[in-house]
Amino acid sequence: MAKRGTVTIDEQQCKGCEICVDVCPVDVLVMSEERNAKGYHFPVLVDGCISCQICAEMCPDFVFEVYRYDR
Repeated sequence: MAKRGTVTIDEQQCKGCEICVDVCPVDVLVMSEERNAKGYHFPVLVDGCISCQICAEMCPDFVFEVYRYDR
């Protein structure tokens, strides 16, 4: 059974470094065209997250919370 999950992203704390986009093994993080209050683009999640936690582990700004579904 494939792992499934989701992440929440604190868009206002993100500095737009794009590390999360680069390290995501299933390419479900993409940079938004929008900007946060600090003027930075931030990642958004598309379908297909496997809750691997790599984005949270690599993020220098700690903007991710990872959730895994039991089913």
